[in-house]
Amino acid sequence: MAVASKKIPAPDRVEVRTALLSVSDKSGIVDLARALSAKGVRLLSTGGTHKALSDAGLAVTDVSEITGFPEIMDGRVKTLHPNVHGGLLAIRDDLEHVEAMKAHGIGSIDLAVINLYPFEEVRAKGGDYPTTVENIDIGGPAMIRASAKNHAYVTIVTDPADYPALVEELADGATSYAFRQRLAAKAFARTAAYDTTISNWFAEALDIATPAYRTVGGVLKEEMRYGENPHQKAAFYVTGENRPGVATATLLQGKQLSYNNINDTDAAFELVAEFLPQNGPACAIIKHANPCGVATAPSLKEAYHRALACDPVSAFGGIIALNSPLDAATAEEIVKLFTEVIIAPAADDAARAVIAAKPNLRLLVTGGLPDPRTPGISAKTVSGGLLVQSRDNGMVEDLELKVVTKRAPSAQELADMKFAFKVAKHVKSNAVVYAKDGQTAGIGAGQMSRVDSARIAALKAEEAAKAMGLSEPLTRGSAVASEAFLPFADGLLSAIAAGATAVIQPGGSMRDAEVIAAADEAGVAMVFTGMRHFRH
Repeated sequence: MAVASKKIPAPDRVEVRTALLSVSDKSGIVDLARALSAKGVRLLSTGGTHKALSDAGLAVTDVSEITGFPEIMDGRVKTLHPNVHGGLLAIRDDLEHVEAMKAHGIGSIDLAVINLYPFEEVRAKGGDYPTTVENIDIGGPAMIRASAKNHAYVTIVTDPADYPALVEELADGATSYAFRQRLAAKAFARTAAYDTTISNWFAEALDIATPAYRTVGGVLKEEMRYGENPHQKAAFYVTGENRPGVATATLLQGKQLSYNNINDTDAAFELVAEFLPQNGPACAIIKHANPCGVATAPSLKEAYHRALACDPVSAFGGIIALNSPLDAATAEEIVKLFTEVIIAPAADDAARAVIAAKPNLRLLVTGGLPDPRTPGISAKTVSGGLLVQSRDNGMVEDLELKVVTKRAPSAQELADMKFAFKVAKHVKSNAVVYAKDGQTAGIGAGQMSRVDSARIAALKAEEAAKAMGLSEPLTRGSAVASEAFLPFADGLLSAIAAGATAVIQPGGSMRDAEVIAAADEAGVAMVFTGMRHFRH
């Protein structure tokens, strides 16, 4: 049942006489406490924070002195007390509240500086179950929420980055209502994100695929100039997932990444990670979240050239992802083409020097590759709802491929099939990918008809062949992959017309027999994976 409003107008400036400091992240807390003490603010504190301030020579009162009760149960119980929460929640202008404070000896707390146990960090590092549970903060969120609710009178600070602004605000020893409002909003967002991380961890730990309540939380990494289009506002939030990629990468040079840059760079790096570096260098070139070309080769430079050869026109202004450290030889080739972003596990000094000649070119290093098999979730908003699913971590190497035609594929055809199917997993549906000798020969993406995707991919291959001066397109003698089943034989016939000699597809269509018969008639080898990779 809702509580009726007291209808007491919030004062603008509220003097800070008493502050409660209780932080897990102690960066900057001593300097802040000194600044508060210099203004005559009484300092209250708990546990490790109290020790840090005392060791710095500051006069600070332990919370146990105002509660009249010692910390117990390894510090689990220390601030959950009326003398703390009454001091935070009391409406200063309400007679009933004031009388209750006097009757019970509760003093006002005007400022709360609180941050939480490092649950996110422990989870990201893979802490065991008991350790992770022990890092769920209880008293901290309770005090943050109490302070934020009563922001008409209490200032709540949850982020060390806000300490300088707080000190500046307290020039006259008081804080403004607008300042308290902003920090209260941030405080509620912080506890919401914290609880989101905890609830999602429990779902993962207990293998609950569809929890009754699902939230998605993140920490603001940067505001963006705009979203997909200039009239849209956007920002980049990170979830804390310890996964190498655009969210965790270091920007070594170049201007700020745009919304579209981040989206495309993520798509590129997740794709190139399908190719393990121990099996050789690989390069993926992405444009509008779809690959223009993907290739493997004995050297990174050659892998780049082979990927570029698939569609050199579309690659202009694209994103380049590498599965191996960027070297100078490859960097020298990349800078010959206008490129938005390069992302790689690392870059040597010589490569960095080459890229430095293009100051607007963004260079990101991640320190590693994401594991394609790692479970996780992906989410997409719809009107009035949120679609959440497990990450597509299916790998063709883990599948039992079924030969369904009279002719079995050769060893080379099988290798090309697997390569094409890996790429098709990262192409927008409907997807058709031709591959030959560890190189994409043609890619058809996002068409309403799978036949059109096959034709577009073949057309791209013909254009690339002309650009390279080849006598015939690379689709001749290639393997072709479809990320979902071929519903009719027409898609297969288009691929055969383009020169494909082997086909990999999930299978499962009502007309599989018709498609298989067409393959047998053409002498084409076909395998079924039993797994599709729709990507919308």
